Amino acid sequence: MFDIQKYIRPNIARLKPYSSARDEYQGTEGIFLDANENPFGKFNRYPDPYQRELKQELAKRKGVPQDQIFIGNGSDELIDLVFRIFCEPKQDKAITFVPTYGMYQVSADINDVELIKLPLNENFDIEMDSISEYLKDRSIKLIFLCSPNNPTGNHLNANAIEYILNNFNGIVIIDEAYIDFSNQSSKISLLDLYPNLIICQTMSKAYGVAAARIGWGFAHPEIIQLFNKVKPPYNVSLPNQQLGLETLKNESVFENNVKEILQQKEWLIEQVTSLKVVLKMYPSDANFFLIEVDDANAIYQFLSVKKIIVRNRHSVVRNCLRITVGNASENQTFINALKAYTL
Repeated sequence: MFDIQKYIRPNIARLKPYSSARDEYQGTEGIFLDANENPFGKFNRYPDPYQRELKQELAKRKGVPQDQIFIGNGSDELIDLVFRIFCEPKQDKAITFVPTYGMYQVSADINDVELIKLPLNENFDIEMDSISEYLKDRSIKLIFLCSPNNPTGNHLNANAIEYILNNFNGIVIIDEAYIDFSNQSSKISLLDLYPNLIICQTMSKAYGVAAARIGWGFAHPEIIQLFNKVKPPYNVSLPNQQLGLETLKNESVFENNVKEILQQKEWLIEQVTSLKVVLKMYPSDANFFLIEVDDANAIYQFLSVKKIIVRNRHSVVRNCLRITVGNASENQTFINALKAYTL
């Protein structure tokens, strides 16, 4: 039986959340003299603090009840919230597998929580033998699994993920920011089996609205209640909620864009792997791929001068560049420049 009280920080359990004007009155019509808002302007009223209309559309799209959905100011807000809700500063710990998304470390540092970084193997996958001893450590409250992983692009081993879910007495966060580009299905289907599981996704990648900063999490209703308890009252603006809703409803644009990106990715990989300067191409289930080159710093600088910006990951994975798939024109320009470097 899932008992959330075993997981959360005592002060969060005791916390009395801020009650906003829109908590007390949830209607949409009337003379609003309750929230000290300006009576003039297009966006003069506070937005729905629980993004109900956006959640309703998302619930239909994902097949998840609305009480199992949290919408945040980007998925980075969810990452920060899990540290604040479940980890006692200077006392509790979290785990992730590296190389991976850098915000796990940043959020851990902000919340004064030790982040244990276990290395992935040469195929950028979880070494099963390396994790068993940590799963029994009661000071470890969180495990972050980025799948497809950033910056490597690959899915983490499904058996390893389920082993962790079955043996870890804490909260497991699976970050699926790039899942829409993958031919593997989301782990959302596991929510009913594992009440300690949180799935993070975002509108910043496949949906193409990174500027709006909309991320969402799927979890047990009690975890969602905790997110709502701790978050700022109006964490997603009305313009962003409206843009998110419009984008979700425009499913054909989403599907066509993803299809085009995947086609361009296939072409890019074919072109890149034919170049002598590229020593290795790593498998990818995302809208980017990682390549090993002979001198990442030199190639990055060469491309930057031409105003072609890739991500230099040399400090994370030796002599590797991360290439995001652009449109056809951008991709052709990139390939032309990379060919010029080899001359």
